[in-house]
Amino acid sequence: MKKTLDRLAKLSAIVAGVVVIVITLVTTGSIVGRWLFNSPLLGDTEMIEYAMAVVVASCLPLAQWRSANIIVDFFTSGASAATQRRLDRIGALLVGAMMALITWRTVVGAIDQKSSGSVTMLLQWPEWIAYAIMCVPLALTAVIGFYMAATGESGAAPVAPARDSVLHSPLRQEP
Repeated sequence: MKKTLDRLAKLSAIVAGVVVIVITLVTTGSIVGRWLFNSPLLGDTEMIEYAMAVVVASCLPLAQWRSANIIVDFFTSGASAATQRRLDRIGALLVGAMMALITWRTVVGAIDQKSSGSVTMLLQWPEWIAYAIMCVPLALTAVIGFYMAATGESGAAPVAPARDSVLHSPLRQEP
């Protein structure tokens, strides 16, 4: 299961990266078109908004899998390692629950957008497709959160022991 989640999280991040490249090309094409021909790409902002929804959702699984979310440990920095692990598992459970809720509401939104026939203003793209695409990485993030809560495992790289860089610096010379 751990390898599968790792692969899926990485695949989701790759999708996000490819979409960011497409966004960059669309933006560049629009700017060049405006500059050279006084004609930007029609609907460029709609394309970018559509794509950014996919990018944000697609980056979440790998961030959760690698424990790359911001953690404010002001109150827990003095806690024992066992307490910190328990709190991490509770946090992962809460992320899993929150992402499951967001996934459910995104599915409901996709169904609602499809049934109403909602489309973007200029390009007339069906809006439900972006919602549907977002559901997959959102659901994956929920699964990863629940897995991390249940097992305490993640895809984070092992943490190297801290070392005082000043004391071990080659520039520091003892008299």
